[in-house]
Amino acid sequence: MSLVIVDTGCANLSSVMFAFERLGVAAIISDSAKEIKAADRVIFPGVGSAPYAMAQIRSKGLASIMAELTQPVLGICLGMQLMFETLEEGGETVEGLGLIPAQITALDTGKLPSPHMGWNDLTLLRPDPLLKNIAEGDYAYFVHSFAAATGEYTLASCEYGQPFSAIIRHKNVWGCQFHPERSAKTGAQILKNFAEITL
Repeated sequence: MSLVIVDTGCANLSSVMFAFERLGVAAIISDSAKEIKAADRVIFPGVGSAPYAMAQIRSKGLASIMAELTQPVLGICLGMQLMFETLEEGGETVEGLGLIPAQITALDTGKLPSPHMGWNDLTLLRPDPLLKNIAEGDYAYFVHSFAAATGEYTLASCEYGQPFSAIIRHKNVWGCQFHPERSAKTGAQILKNFAEITL
């Protein structure tokens, strides 16, 4: 099984690679169209601002590549958000990859501090192979100011000021709003599940 972590030019890629290595799964970091298309599994990470990240992705020619993938794809944090149609950030609308027909908006944290940073528990909404051996109330580690509302693609939700999508799926595309590589046992299980998913 081959696994490629897409070099988006704006993420801590090594921590994701090491998380898979701890599971005995070899991964490579690449922005090569040939390697990404040939991989059995693709990880799409991201950190930072959406406008900068999308500019990097487009400059590398990755947007068209991601749209063509039919194998399992997992977006992490900003990487998950970039797979949506649009992202609202800093008063502007950023066009995403369009792999998930929904939008990313600012998280309404109410009186709570923003960004949402730290451990929070998951509410499971529907079964999926990515959630194998994940239990209601398991904790994951979040760092974000923007989120997707809960909807038809939500596998698990979380609440911080408002409910939001913590894990999503649309066809061959999954996404985690949290960082599985930093989420201890819960995150390791999710990465293991992704490595074993078949379509």
